[in-house]
Amino acid sequence: MRQRVIALILLLVFAAGGVFYFLSSNKDHTTDPDSKTNNTIAAPTALQVSFVNSFPHDTSAFTEGLQYIDGVLYESTGNKGSSTLRKVDLATGKVIKNLKLKDDYFGEGVTVLGDTIYQLTWQNHVGFVYKKGDFSLIKTFDIPFEGWGMTTDGKNLYISDGTNTIHIYDPHTLKEINRISVQDNNGMLSNVNELEWIDGYIYSNVWQTNYILKIDPATGNVVGKADLTQQIQAALPGFDWQTNVLNGIAYDAAGKKIYITGKNWPKLFEVKFY
Repeated sequence: MRQRVIALILLLVFAAGGVFYFLSSNKDHTTDPDSKTNNTIAAPTALQVSFVNSFPHDTSAFTEGLQYIDGVLYESTGNKGSSTLRKVDLATGKVIKNLKLKDDYFGEGVTVLGDTIYQLTWQNHVGFVYKKGDFSLIKTFDIPFEGWGMTTDGKNLYISDGTNTIHIYDPHTLKEINRISVQDNNGMLSNVNELEWIDGYIYSNVWQTNYILKIDPATGNVVGKADLTQQIQAALPGFDWQTNVLNGIAYDAAGKKIYITGKNWPKLFEVKFY
């Protein structure tokens, strides 16, 4: 009798252990704090893109930042010893005005707000503020992180640092007032690079890829993603676009036109996303 009781107890213990194992091994991984997948965020829409026009682009321009204002392009180029701030004629690619940075600076993102130009540097931890008309230096400001891309919503500055973070800066105090964490349904994203504000969204290059992201600035969620690989291959046959990567987005708000280019590209393209 005693042996039967002991056997029954052991059977109940093993059964309870089996139930516990089943429950513990079938927990909901979508709520697991260690999971990188966030199923509460919708997967980004796959954006289609077409190249509708092309323009000459200076192949010496290691493009880091690009903006279209009043019929011309403002372009920031990188590499120590050859970094510049440029005003460029869109139709011809001719450089109208050129300011060479000191040799120890590596130029990065650029944006124009009113009569003021803001330009970043990469690892120098300094940004420049210029008069739009003559490129004369107004002041510098500190950047406590790497400077990558920059854009504006017409009120504030948005600065990427190569991670998943976009810093929001007050253009007058040049201090951070908020920040955005960029993520999609698979988790946080890195290598967020050159930025452009387009109709309420932030469009971003992803460094060393042919992807352009469409980011909701209110949430940081990626709501759209475009892969430009096939279009670039067709538009630049024989060009080493894998080394000279896609970088540079500009928007003509009045004409509703989007322009893209890359580092040392021979062309700049008007594109449409849909």
